[in-house]
Amino acid sequence: MTIVSRSFFLSALTLAMMQPLPSWSATGAEVDALNLESDMSVATEGTRDTKLFVEGAIGNASQRYKSSSVDTSRASIDFTHSARLAHGWRGLLSDRFDQIHPRDAGLDESVNSLREAYVSWQSDDGGLIAEAGRINLRYGPSYGYNPTDFFRDGSLRVVTTADPFALRENRLGTAMLRVQSIWTGGSLSVAFAPKLADQPNQDTWSLDLGSTNNRDRVLVALGSQFSQRVSSQFFLYKQDGLSSALGANLTALLSDAAVAHLEWSRGRESDLLSGFTALPGSTSTRNRFAGGATYTTLSKLSLTAEYQYNGFAPDKPDWSAPGMGGVLAQQAYLGKSLRLQELASRQAYLVYVTQKGLLLKDLDLTAYLRVNVGDSSRLAWLELRHHWSKFDLTFQLQQSAGRTGSDFGDLPDRRTMQVLGTYFF
Repeated sequence: MTIVSRSFFLSALTLAMMQPLPSWSATGAEVDALNLESDMSVATEGTRDTKLFVEGAIGNASQRYKSSSVDTSRASIDFTHSARLAHGWRGLLSDRFDQIHPRDAGLDESVNSLREAYVSWQSDDGGLIAEAGRINLRYGPSYGYNPTDFFRDGSLRVVTTADPFALRENRLGTAMLRVQSIWTGGSLSVAFAPKLADQPNQDTWSLDLGSTNNRDRVLVALGSQFSQRVSSQFFLYKQDGLSSALGANLTALLSDAAVAHLEWSRGRESDLLSGFTALPGSTSTRNRFAGGATYTTLSKLSLTAEYQYNGFAPDKPDWSAPGMGGVLAQQAYLGKSLRLQELASRQAYLVYVTQKGLLLKDLDLTAYLRVNVGDSSRLAWLELRHHWSKFDLTFQLQQSAGRTGSDFGDLPDRRTMQVLGTYFF
């Protein structure tokens, strides 16, 4: 990457941060999976949209390796603004500030995350879109693991929830130039993300481009809607130092109440254990896969069952064996998997449940259970959220279980509970 190219992208990012921003917002995980348009929802011409909320949380974490528990707290400010800049031009700014206690040794308790900051141009007929800046580009219909979400790794600057949908929303975007062509029943996009820094930067106000833009990357995505019930996307991904990877996902309406999804990628790279044990790493061509189905009842109960597979993860590792590094190496490995948003086990099952209006009209339930097939360890998470016009009150509970040396059985926090209050302006 030349100095001129790096300067261009940094200038585009700076411009996006300085300008007022557009009337569209990046698509979340709950957007219609059959929609093959741009991952932007274009609002009425000339409108502005500002979203601001503050959140406070207090909780307690029961430690697996300590007799005492740890009190936790968090304060957050979440801001998103979008607006029309000129005819055909729009932009978006999305930022989040978190004050978290306690944080791991060596990390600041204050963390600012510039999630998105970009400008965009759209042709008069809506068929061509060009974007430049930091964009949170999300792909894949799966709930807990997304093999075709190629820009997910390194984007989690801070983890404030166990909900995979919220993690995708709150992560850092990647500085890129992206061009899209949209037509009836299909779309084609090309995204180029250049290398802008070498290493991650944990400083409070850092843009942390070393986490999201530490090598040159290109992604080509082709979307097709075969019918009103079936849609798909195909991907060609290339990053500096690795051979090209392929990917595809598919979403199908099985009935008015049931939706199936499939997601697959294949590439050649090192296994996830490389660098965390005394054993030599290996490079090979393997697959990633996620597939499942969601059924929604008339009472607004939604149940999703999903199977997940990561060919680059170890299959039933014995962390006590010579060369494996023990518990510390395992925890470092699990931390690496979380930062990369990778599946830490070779195979896993996920059951995800939501219930709108549980007992009360404005009380919602969200919960999931993830099971490691290899060692039968489990991670469960539950959230109860009550809505008022401008305020949400939430209770969250997370529990991990499993034998010593298992994926979830060795997590430092055995059980965490917290209460959150969220005020929307």
